[in-house]
Amino acid sequence: MVKYLYVILACFFAAKGAAGQSLFEVNKGIVRFSSVAPHELITAESKELKGALDSRKKSFAFKLPIASFKGFNSPLQREHFNENYMETEVYPFATFSGKIIEDLDIGKEGIYKVRAKGRLQIHGVVQERIINVEINNKGREMTFRSSFIISLIDHSIKIPRVVYDKLAPDIKVSVDGILNQTAQ
Repeated sequence: MVKYLYVILACFFAAKGAAGQSLFEVNKGIVRFSSVAPHELITAESKELKGALDSRKKSFAFKLPIASFKGFNSPLQREHFNENYMETEVYPFATFSGKIIEDLDIGKEGIYKVRAKGRLQIHGVVQERIINVEINNKGREMTFRSSFIISLIDHSIKIPRVVYDKLAPDIKVSVDGILNQTAQ
């Protein structure tokens, strides 16, 4: 899946000259997650989201290094997240690539509520997902925002019985970012 994402991103960037007006790259992106369990609240965020959107083709590809999440309640908790649950040495990235279902008119500024349909890969497991996204088109810049739930069981992430009360089975995720139109 990661190789597939690299190919998609390479195609986006290679197409800059031909489709410069329709290609947008992530300038800034923040991914946050929270686990609200009976005995513990765990939150973390990453500012290392990368990706691109081709508004003409309505296609997108995003990539996030899992080990880039910071926060947590302790350094040991972050270590357990990376080593025991997410296994970042084996599965270093989360990716999401696909198509926007609704029309997105880059010539018209405004707020668009769209659905992104694609392949979400986490922990080596790919799930077909449709995720609601709000895009604010400001011309050469677009901001985007989304919130959704990731079920750990859907991505083969096991919760040891000893921490079952401290880790929620469903994780709340929010993504905020800025896409800038590439130069022609």
